[in-house]
Amino acid sequence: MSNPRVAEKSRRLTRSESSFQLYPWVVPSVVVLLTAITFYPTLHNKFVNWDDYKNIVENPFYRGLGWTNLRWMFTAFYMGHYHPLTWFTFAVDYLIWGLNPFGYHLTNLLFHCANAVVLYLVACRLFLAADHRINVYEHSLVSLAAGFTALLFSIHPLRVESVAWVTERRDVLSGLFFLLTILSYLEAVKIGVADPGHRRWMTASLGFYLFSLLSKASGMTLPLVLLILDIYPLRRLGQTSTGWLGPKTRQVWREKMPFFGFALGAGVIALMAQYYAGALRPLEEHGIASRLMQALYGTAFYLWKMAFPFSLSPLYEMSASSNHWHWVLSAVSVMALSSVLFALRRRWPAILASWVSYLVILAPTLGVAQSGPQLVADRYSYFACMSWALLVGGVFLRLWQLAVSDRFVSQVSMTVTLTSLAAAMLVSFGVLTWKQTQIWHDSESLWRHALSIAPASSFGRNNLGNALVAQGRFEEAIDQFQQVLRINPSDADVAYNLGNALAQKGNFEEAGKQLEHALQINPDNAMAAYDLGNVRARQGRLGEAMNNFELALRIDPRLAKAHYNLGSLLNKQGKLAEAVEQYQKALQIDAGYVRAYYGLGTVLTMQGQLDRAIDSFRAGLRLQPDFAELHDGLARALVLQGRKEEALQHYQEAVRLLKSRS
Repeated sequence: MSNPRVAEKSRRLTRSESSFQLYPWVVPSVVVLLTAITFYPTLHNKFVNWDDYKNIVENPFYRGLGWTNLRWMFTAFYMGHYHPLTWFTFAVDYLIWGLNPFGYHLTNLLFHCANAVVLYLVACRLFLAADHRINVYEHSLVSLAAGFTALLFSIHPLRVESVAWVTERRDVLSGLFFLLTILSYLEAVKIGVADPGHRRWMTASLGFYLFSLLSKASGMTLPLVLLILDIYPLRRLGQTSTGWLGPKTRQVWREKMPFFGFALGAGVIALMAQYYAGALRPLEEHGIASRLMQALYGTAFYLWKMAFPFSLSPLYEMSASSNHWHWVLSAVSVMALSSVLFALRRRWPAILASWVSYLVILAPTLGVAQSGPQLVADRYSYFACMSWALLVGGVFLRLWQLAVSDRFVSQVSMTVTLTSLAAAMLVSFGVLTWKQTQIWHDSESLWRHALSIAPASSFGRNNLGNALVAQGRFEEAIDQFQQVLRINPSDADVAYNLGNALAQKGNFEEAGKQLEHALQINPDNAMAAYDLGNVRARQGRLGEAMNNFELALRIDPRLAKAHYNLGSLLNKQGKLAEAVEQYQKALQIDAGYVRAYYGLGTVLTMQGQLDRAIDSFRAGLRLQPDFAELHDGLARALVLQGRKEEALQHYQEAVRLLKSRS
């Protein structure tokens, strides 16, 4: 006679095994769907005036996959960063979408969804490695816990900055290769050194790591993370620290050497990029003690925001955010937590492994090599907080295991309670993330939000002023700039922006004074010299304007619009050959500079070089067919060649386009 309890357990096992057959595709699909829904508002967002314009809108060098573009991607330290693969993805976006922000945001979201799926796979393998006693029917719980882990990471509000900010493509792209590196490494370890496939998986892991570093250097500490995984949960270095350097572990250390080599190279290149951009803050300005306290504060900050992701900001400015009591409290908390977890390392090795991994991954961004105005930044948590998502997922896995075991009388109610708790966490984070993505909709909403959290942020007020200038709201913008300058009169960027706003308002005299002031503070500001040249040209002071354009080009010889404006002034002075040279230089720098084609064609027409002039006008029209002046210039050149019927067509098109403007 059969035992009813055994029969019931057998039926439960059969149901679990059957359900497990669905999870390999169901759970990752749900993860992608929920991640995409949560971040859907980003697809309606615009570029923001925090590096997006400099990197994407105003930067001609990445636009294409020709040899010149690829060489620039792999050699440039543009804006203090070296990430050629990230530039490559931007180039593909440009070829597909042009400068439509929708496509760039879509690519960011697709990479982030891919990261969630790969983290799901990594979590499955780590959970199984951590507990070899998991029964066959419990694999369904592993899949559920891994899905929870992936969602806890992917829809957390701290992820918004990396996904919603186009410039931070480097986070989501590097993160994808970062996770693929770990996944390939786990596969290599799983099949064993003796298997021929071990070398192939290890080579794939090393290749993915190189791609991660070429996307962003933040993953340079990943080799240390692999060693932590070797200790727990893989246990490749033995049960105790005494065996870590023994003869049996030499293979483990040997296979890490190429990873450390890549990491060292990436670290050196990253420091060079920051150094040449002048982004690194000197020790005299930000001392060792301050950097150490900043690092301890950042360590506590991301932990706190992981649990309570409220009042998130695009910028936690150092001068506006620094609170020494917070620093001291953070330092005490970090050191106390580290001591407790180390003391409990044998009982709870997973928590210590997560803590150390978190510290190791976070280390390059904690301010030891400080650059920029930020004390901390949400984007710096993208890699580091994966360890906490894995830990929380592992805790829920263990609780679910206990709930379905015979230890609880009411297994169903316990399981429902745990699942409801997990769902509540995800829903709460998802709602906060949905709202946070909309803060990044445009520049004005972004910086007004930042100022609502930190009203004293001069950086945020300056960027809000720029956003208002872009909308033609000059009085409001001027007020924002003046508020900053009243506090800090030596801020060269704000003085430049104020001068630019005054010029657009038509107050050229005051604009000139502010731009001259900006150049006095920072003589290397090429744009200040360029805009001062524009102001002087508008005032009719053409000699001074030429001097300023030439100064701008001495500072930055690749400033295409300075070459164009200089060419225009030379044209007015009748120096046609010199004007042609300047227009050609502008086009060598930016082959998509349509106005330069018009200027070049106009001067060539005046020189009687009609074939070259027509070629120049046509080249511009291929890029921008609705440029009325190009049609007009082409018509005049065609008339001079006697091609009157063709010229008439272009005259008519020019008139039509000019009428449509009014």
